[in-house]
Amino acid sequence: MHHAQTAPVDYAALARDIKSWGHALGFQQIGIADTELGEHETRLLNWLAAGRHGEMHYMEKHGTHRTRPAELVPGTLRVISVRMDYLPGSAASADEVLHNPELGMISRYALGRDYHKVVRTRLQKLADQISARVGPFGYRAFTDSAPVLEKALAEKAGLGWIGKHTNLLTHDAGSWFFLGELYTDLLLPVDAPVSNHCGTCQACIDICPTQAIIAPYQLDARRCISYLTIELRGSIPVELRALLGNHIYGCDDCQMVCPWNKFAQPTPEPDFAPRHSLDAPKLVELFSWSEEEFLKKTEGSAIRRIGYECWLRNIAVALGNAPHSDLVTAALKIRAEHPSALVREHVVWALAQHG
Repeated sequence: MHHAQTAPVDYAALARDIKSWGHALGFQQIGIADTELGEHETRLLNWLAAGRHGEMHYMEKHGTHRTRPAELVPGTLRVISVRMDYLPGSAASADEVLHNPELGMISRYALGRDYHKVVRTRLQKLADQISARVGPFGYRAFTDSAPVLEKALAEKAGLGWIGKHTNLLTHDAGSWFFLGELYTDLLLPVDAPVSNHCGTCQACIDICPTQAIIAPYQLDARRCISYLTIELRGSIPVELRALLGNHIYGCDDCQMVCPWNKFAQPTPEPDFAPRHSLDAPKLVELFSWSEEEFLKKTEGSAIRRIGYECWLRNIAVALGNAPHSDLVTAALKIRAEHPSALVREHVVWALAQHG
């Protein structure tokens, strides 16, 4: 990373411009952080040592790249951190879906177009605007796509504070947003962090169906429904299956109960509007999708990344947790001879729940 600078750059003015360009590109908030993450590194290493990352081997594989941005992208001096709200205004009420066991609950972030593409494209446009102003500069854009300690950097950049559920929270928007980063070699002025406003509240800890938040600010991913339905590729531990309820892709329970989310605004992004009625889908219908239908209906969606087998595995568990009906058992029986051992195992479990 290096750039030939002719005239000296007014970095304070540039930082102000970056924020207004960012807002114009559809980011609700933009902040700037340095790359010092020592305290977070200690916390991450302890978390990994305790094995709380489960099968997310990439977490340990990248070692300190995650906590030392200049190791990942040499020359990095500052991180521009951005937030993009995603709560779709047009979606069915998350609360109603969660409390209707015949429907499948899908994390609100995954209802529309894959956020990686949306956020990354905008970050690239922001980088283009910066280079139009200062000439070529060193940068790399990320959105949940590399060993980047996103929430810690966003917290340092003053976007919000990390809540007891380990998600980032902000005063005026709660937690329904994506984060993205621009690692840069520009010596921009940094923003001040904001203070933590969780107080004595522990609604997220109390609501978690699998008790994955083992202490304030400590998450055991191995128990987290988002991990179990998205990251885990094998069998869902038998003792946790009944606790999954109707969650078939991710889990928003800790966000739904958080008092700060009453300030969340619906997203202005049409890209995040629900597709294929996945905001309130009937489990029995989803379970009947062929692999071809699954691929077609999850095109351009984050859901596709788990693959068809894990999709059926998750829905089988939800059907096992659904109220008993002939429709449910008939749907399960159709998949009892599925070629995948993973799918069969979860179908057998689900049928056993219906006696």
